[in-house]
Amino acid sequence: MEYTIVGAGAIGGTVGAYLSRAGHQVLFVDTALDHVEAINAHGIDLTTYDESFTTGAHAVTPDKLPSDLHRVILAVKSPATQAAIRMIAPNLAPDGFVMSAQNGLNEHWIAEVIGRRRTIGCFINFSATYREPGKILLGGPGAFYIGELDGHITPRLMALQHDLSAWSVAGQDRRQVRMTDNIWGYLWGKMGYGAMLFGTALTNETMADGIANHYPVLVALAHEVMRVAQAEGVQPLGFDGYDPDAVMSGRKERIEPFIANLVEMRRRDTQTHSGVWRDLAIRKRKTEVDAQFLPILDRAARHRVETPALHKLVRMIHEIEDGTRALATANLVELSASLTNPAKIPQNSAQD
Repeated sequence: MEYTIVGAGAIGGTVGAYLSRAGHQVLFVDTALDHVEAINAHGIDLTTYDESFTTGAHAVTPDKLPSDLHRVILAVKSPATQAAIRMIAPNLAPDGFVMSAQNGLNEHWIAEVIGRRRTIGCFINFSATYREPGKILLGGPGAFYIGELDGHITPRLMALQHDLSAWSVAGQDRRQVRMTDNIWGYLWGKMGYGAMLFGTALTNETMADGIANHYPVLVALAHEVMRVAQAEGVQPLGFDGYDPDAVMSGRKERIEPFIANLVEMRRRDTQTHSGVWRDLAIRKRKTEVDAQFLPILDRAARHRVETPALHKLVRMIHEIEDGTRALATANLVELSASLTNPAKIPQNSAQD
């Protein structure tokens, strides 16, 4: 197979569906047998905000993973990354690569197993949902960047961009696949934005309402992540309305326009709640909070960067997962109270 998609859920299913429709040979690999059987019987059915289509595809469970893999797109949940890459590694061709289409900084883990030379970074910010076996919902467009870990623009990166551009739509800036020489900047930028979305998942409000109504504490979360990124020597980059420079400024005149833009973009998205909220409120399952944020907290401790809001956020998500805390707006009030220096957090002018 030309492309092997390991993890055929929301992200992997979306990317693979567009590759398949463009004529590329795609093999989906997933642990859910009913999903695999549905793909083999009927293909991948992708419903988007502007079109719907079904494309034929072949799928297998991990025990039938073929050898001599060349182009692997890893799209499993972050907690499954280490097990997945150890499964892939013995079957990866010497000139093969793995691209991480995931949340988090999983490229570090992947490179530890297969080496940096065979690892490609990927930053994706579109919203998608696994609906039922064989069916994926794409809620809205978003930034899509790929990059070598060392920042070089290589022939294989250019070839990969060409193939992935099956996702692109002419004239739609948020539907372009771009190469970057700073993939870590985008990945860390997304972690800052991700911290804000994890914060909105503490309530039953939509992402747009959560950001609009509680932005001071959400900005505080992002601010902590950005400080760790800078301590790591990474310059975080903005995307789709997320502006790390505004976050780091600490100034209302920079933050309020940034928040207004972010809220407007979220209101246009047909997916009103985050995947984190769906894990907590609907699926009643563990989130990716540990896989995404414990590595950041470890780096923060190493650099002696204080992260009280992030620590509290992780604990609160655990309590909701365990059933000892309910989803409620009061959670964000409590989170705000955990800040060591709340005076530095910009106040919501609507509540002044």
